[in-house]
Amino acid sequence: MINYLKHTQIDINRWNDCISKSINRRVYAFSWYLDIVSPGWDALVEGDYERVFPLTHKNKWGICYLAQPYFTQQLGVFSPTVISQRQVADFISAIPLGFRYVEIHLNSMNNFAGPEETPVQRVNYELDLSPSGENLTQQYSQNTRRNIRKARESGVLISHSTGVDELIDLFRYNFGEKEGKLKESNYATLRRLITHGLDHNLGFILGSTTKEGILSAGAFFLFDHARVYFLFAASGAEARENGGMFFLIDQFIDDNSGKNLILDFEGGNDANLGRFYKSFGAIETLYPTLHLNRLSKGAERGLYFIRRFRK
Repeated sequence: MINYLKHTQIDINRWNDCISKSINRRVYAFSWYLDIVSPGWDALVEGDYERVFPLTHKNKWGICYLAQPYFTQQLGVFSPTVISQRQVADFISAIPLGFRYVEIHLNSMNNFAGPEETPVQRVNYELDLSPSGENLTQQYSQNTRRNIRKARESGVLISHSTGVDELIDLFRYNFGEKEGKLKESNYATLRRLITHGLDHNLGFILGSTTKEGILSAGAFFLFDHARVYFLFAASGAEARENGGMFFLIDQFIDDNSGKNLILDFEGGNDANLGRFYKSFGAIETLYPTLHLNRLSKGAERGLYFIRRFRK
């Protein structure tokens, strides 16, 4: 039986135990992560925490809805055993009707058939780091090798002392302000995520600088069990000239080659990013998006509301 639990009813220890044992374990589903990206999250729990499904809800103008939090790629059903299509469907059916609009990403092991159409598939990129460094670099594209060589010739250096605010500001001033998607609250969430990871030795920031010491690229890597997430990255104009981001990722791959780790680039449906990740030998994987519209005036109004909500 699948039960809907309010946040205060969730047994956090049992929840985290289920996530840690899940065959589709993802860092996004641990309670500490959800507490940061979606405070007050609720849940669907089957039996004695045999399978679980986080409900990342919001409320706007009196309408409750489920939305994918920023910096959170995959959620959905988590289970220590193989998850059937029927089980995923049962969890979807158990989402309370009070959530009148649903637009969330499930995970790569959550196959399901939509009520009216085939679910939209989103793209992720993963790189198995278990081969030797030599074997991994053989998978690089010619362009990636050329950029790494350019970085070396330009005197690019790897830095382990890049700060949280320095990394976020590099993104904000080189991309964030132009794109305009992230608000101050989103940057605050990101800062809490990175700070938690650093404080609990779950990850680190790696930077690449010019020979003059100017930060040209940086990234936060978050470790969880046998997976490491390329959770957040930023680069400046210098990196486009000196290959700083290529050099940074190559350094990380070299440092962690031969380990039982998956480098999860997180990816996205942006074709340019896809080409960049694949240039390191990353493999494309897919995960579905769930859309449910329970608003009374049809799908058009539902889409209108959800777009307004996310601004």
